[in-house]
Amino acid sequence: MDLFADQREANIRRAQPLAVRMRPRSLDEVVGQQHFLGKGKLLRRMIDADRLTSAVFYGPPGTGKTTLAAVIANHTKSHFAMLNAVNSGVKEVRAVLDAARERLGHGGSRTLLFLDELHRFNKAQQDILLGDVETGTILLIGATTENPFFAINSALVSRSQIFQFQPLSEDEVKALLRTAMTDDERGFGKLDLTVDDDALGLFATLSDGDARRALSGLEVAVLSQLAETEHDDLDAAMGQEEQADAVHVTLDIAEQSTQRKAIVYDRLGDAHYDAASAFIKSMRGGDPDSALYWLATMLEAGEDPRFIARRIAIFASEDIGMADPMAISVAASAFEIVTRIGMPEGKLTLAHAVVHMATAPKSRSATNAISLAAKDVAEARTVPVPRHLRDSHYSGAELLGHGRAAAKPDADASDYFGVDAAYYEPTDRGFEATIRARFESDPNRSNG
Repeated sequence: MDLFADQREANIRRAQPLAVRMRPRSLDEVVGQQHFLGKGKLLRRMIDADRLTSAVFYGPPGTGKTTLAAVIANHTKSHFAMLNAVNSGVKEVRAVLDAARERLGHGGSRTLLFLDELHRFNKAQQDILLGDVETGTILLIGATTENPFFAINSALVSRSQIFQFQPLSEDEVKALLRTAMTDDERGFGKLDLTVDDDALGLFATLSDGDARRALSGLEVAVLSQLAETEHDDLDAAMGQEEQADAVHVTLDIAEQSTQRKAIVYDRLGDAHYDAASAFIKSMRGGDPDSALYWLATMLEAGEDPRFIARRIAIFASEDIGMADPMAISVAASAFEIVTRIGMPEGKLTLAHAVVHMATAPKSRSATNAISLAAKDVAEARTVPVPRHLRDSHYSGAELLGHGRAAAKPDADASDYFGVDAAYYEPTDRGFEATIRARFESDPNRSNG
């Protein structure tokens, strides 16, 4: 019997970050993902019955993908193996697969392989797994932060259940933080610890649904205060028997611990919609300074930059349209760049796009046109496609009189529609003034 095993384990636990120490040990301790882990939900039933199939855990960092794999390891009767694609290669994967075949052949025991960061494997490396997944030699659980339909081979995806992990809600993050504050064994339960509600809210908001980030912020706030006391209270914070001095985490301390100013902003409440509204209206009003201010407000408050990029893209078509045809290209490029490079560099691209949108000429003519056309389609009698416009790329089309007329630039509008209706009315702003002039000089336009 190793008399020092408990002490060694305590030393190791003390050295671990709070986020590691607070990882759930059972399904009941898992916070979030109730859409598939709640009572009676699919994955919960599969785990409880130990009837797992190959699966892909997909979602942003800090949402519990690796944590859930560790919980599954405690529940399954299968042999559990774990690899990370960042530091594992073909050799390590083949060793697990060979052992899985041997284990299944001799004892009938299946192997559950958890492969973290699965998207880091290239196509050839992923293909190595396919045969054993298909034959059931292994049960594969792959974790990825990338869209599996793009980052993972379609053959693996088709043989797996996809479970999409969502960022934790602010209430769920707060629940985790409160558990860490009161847990005697793994958290700060032995401390006389008080965390103000607004400080707790700041940790929850700035974590952006990432449990690891929130717990790290709390840990910095607590330990930085303990380090300033006259006594060596760090051991107490890590679960020793002695009682440490009182620790009070205020909003100011939370701000310092996260290196972020607390901005009054609720991503799911009025502040979110109010800021977005002010942002759009500033661009619509042609005020780049106001638009940039509201952009900065949203970004500093932790708003998803992809949400902002989507709003810019919608604005480019809805409010600018043909007055500046380049606006939609600028918006599309901004969305692509922000998605690929992320923050903080993406802030520069968003600012570029916002200034373009705010200073561009505005026209809602295309927006109004599609609304009018959609109304006619939905409410008026359906217009059949004229015979001369129908597809003629098949034998017998000529006998039916289909597609006899070729499209030509000098044709009357009725040649392509057959109904007297005008939807698109160009304005005299920006490039659309050129379009309007073309319409007015074209004798074949019925809506010029």
